[in-house]
Amino acid sequence: MLFPGVGLPLHIFEPRYRQMLTDCLAGDNTFGVLLRPDGVAERDLPPGHVGCVAHIETSERLPDGRANVLVRGGDRFALRRFVDSALPYHVAETAAYEDTADASPTLATDADRVRALFARVGAAARALADDTDELPVMPEDPAMLAFAIAALVDMALSERQRLLISRSAVERLQQITGVLEPALESLEMRAMVHVRARSNGHGPHPEN
Repeated sequence: MLFPGVGLPLHIFEPRYRQMLTDCLAGDNTFGVLLRPDGVAERDLPPGHVGCVAHIETSERLPDGRANVLVRGGDRFALRRFVDSALPYHVAETAAYEDTADASPTLATDADRVRALFARVGAAARALADDTDELPVMPEDPAMLAFAIAALVDMALSERQRLLISRSAVERLQQITGVLEPALESLEMRAMVHVRARSNGHGPHPEN
């Protein structure tokens, strides 16, 4: 699953995708990523199915022909149809897929609220994992914020696809809020217990 603005490491090993990588690197360094639901054949994906353009940022070829690739999500697109091709990978016609205009006066405020919520959830999760690394910097653009967070939190693939399909930044922020808020209280409580347990229950005490 690839979101706009988000980096994704890929390991290329299938022969058809090795060829695709070669062709992409000889061209514009891009290809399309579409989520295939379980039980759906690749070429049975319906018209209108939404995916994301992958921009190849780095590519490392391995001696046996495999490759490690880092891509970053670009614009979204909607599948029009697969076309017949002699190439071993799928080729398709696509259409641009963009957000509708968001006239919500609270968009910036909503984005700030989601940033603060993610910071708390992330801090609690890092404390539970004994991870002292800083949380990733979130994008300033409210339209990109939900995508960036979704790439870091646990969400079902169907929910990720729903987020990708949404053409409203406000709607996406609401969806991410619905993922983060229910987890916050439990995570913070578990993190507090974990930190206390690591210190054997001995915290700072006021002097008499």
